[in-house]
Amino acid sequence: MIVEGVASLLDPWPVKVVVDDVLKSRPTAGWLNHWIHLTVGDDKLAILKLAAIAALCIACLGALASYAEKYLTTSVGQWVMHDLRKMLYSHIQRLSLNYHDNKQTGDLISRATTDIDAIQSFITSGLLGALVDCLTLVGMVGVMLYTNWRFTLIALSVAPPLFAVVYSYTRRIKKASREVRKKEGEIVSVLQETLSSIRVIRAFAREDYEQRRLEEESLESVEISLHARSIKAKLAPLVEVLVAVGTSLVLWFGGRMILAGTLDTGSLILFIMYIGKMYKPMQDLSKMTDAYSKAAIGYERIREILETEGEVKDLPGARRAPALKGGIEFDRVSFGYGENAAVLNDVSFKIQPGQMAALVGPTGAGKSTISALIPRFYDPIRGTVRVDGHDVRKFLQKSLRQQISFVLQDSVLFHGSIWYNIAYGKPEASRAEILKAAEMANASEFIERLPEGYDTIVGERGVTLSGGQRQRIAIARAVIRNTPILILDEPSSGLDAVSEKLVFEALDRLMAGKTSIVIAHRLSTIRRADIIFVIQDGTIVERGKHADLLTAHGLYSKLHELQFATEGDLKVREAQAPR
Repeated sequence: MIVEGVASLLDPWPVKVVVDDVLKSRPTAGWLNHWIHLTVGDDKLAILKLAAIAALCIACLGALASYAEKYLTTSVGQWVMHDLRKMLYSHIQRLSLNYHDNKQTGDLISRATTDIDAIQSFITSGLLGALVDCLTLVGMVGVMLYTNWRFTLIALSVAPPLFAVVYSYTRRIKKASREVRKKEGEIVSVLQETLSSIRVIRAFAREDYEQRRLEEESLESVEISLHARSIKAKLAPLVEVLVAVGTSLVLWFGGRMILAGTLDTGSLILFIMYIGKMYKPMQDLSKMTDAYSKAAIGYERIREILETEGEVKDLPGARRAPALKGGIEFDRVSFGYGENAAVLNDVSFKIQPGQMAALVGPTGAGKSTISALIPRFYDPIRGTVRVDGHDVRKFLQKSLRQQISFVLQDSVLFHGSIWYNIAYGKPEASRAEILKAAEMANASEFIERLPEGYDTIVGERGVTLSGGQRQRIAIARAVIRNTPILILDEPSSGLDAVSEKLVFEALDRLMAGKTSIVIAHRLSTIRRADIIFVIQDGTIVERGKHADLLTAHGLYSKLHELQFATEGDLKVREAQAPR
């Protein structure tokens, strides 16, 4: 950058030497005249030859420096983009689930892609270029002041209003760019939501509605972008007019000074060339306001995430969790997802290592919330969650979750092979371990019938498999981890009788010898639980075994009677239906 700036400063001097020393307008004064005469003497042809060689050398030096600067700048920009994306992605993954619950996924995607691209583009094409322009400007002003300070002040008289215009418009452009970027994030959110829910949209024939929704967002984006563009479009013409005023002043006063004999022709040509070079960086800097504004807004949006502290984080002094046995205790735990949205109220219970515990109750009672507090997806507002007698907040989050396996109602599979999805719970698993896990999960029989067996690629979220097949792969993923604690959240929901039987056979093998917490609406699935907790309105209202709770004639008994009466009516209607 420095070499490129120096080459730009030296560029007009061979012309000045030719005009003053060869054409004899007025001999070059000072150190340059002394060096020329020491080098080549007074021979005009020799001076002309020296000037031509110097012009070529300066151009080559500038070209080499420019190439190196652009190559290295591109490299810097790419690595900054890589590091920033890596940092942002890592931070997003470590933010609490409560943050993700309230944030649009599309907006996060926009920040990790479009905003980082804007910063990378600014670094590559603008930032170091602007520094070169600034160095060149400082050097030119210094040389011009040294040559003729009065004339320099005349030439720079338009600089203050020029910078005032650029500064004013930069602020307005930045504000407009912020609105554009916000709207772009909303459009990405709409696209992400629509594409991830395409089956629901097609099922309810809502394609036209979603089309209109995207069009409305897009039209708003067009209006905001046009407003921003109108502001940007005004800046360049204003700068060009001010630059023209500056050039006119130089020509007018420079011509008069030459006529008066106070300025030589070479110096005027030097000033005109410097003015052209000096105003060009000013124009470039003004044109760069768009790229700068996009990068600045992108940086603000990225910094907003990076400065967000995770609500659930490793506490100072937290240690790695030892090998857990699986004893779980809730001690007067209260929790809410918002300030006025209490979900759990003073919940206390104990589960012994190796026990199967069931959580039952109406929808929204707080069952899934209890299961989410054990691995510290959330922290309670009051009270303590303990595992093996230790407060879970004293463990490093990762080490705690490495000893807990999940089988959820919505079995999320990743786009990849079945091998990959089973081994996701234990990436270092051997082929034998994966085969054994699939067999224990009753998954091997359908996997081996697939065209490519374990190498078969499943679609995004596993949509190319049936619900029962997805669930059995999820169980295999839990089996391969072989953790002491197992959380099952409605693992058989929505399955047919055959799939449910296969899933429960797999779950029986999975739960053997482990502390298991089962969340279920279908009470038939939890009859053999060691202890059942009945939850209503965030409070445990009953606890005990299946038989004891039935004889207590409380909420569990009512739920049981209602469920089995409904199932009995369905069986009668099915039997009476014409075939």
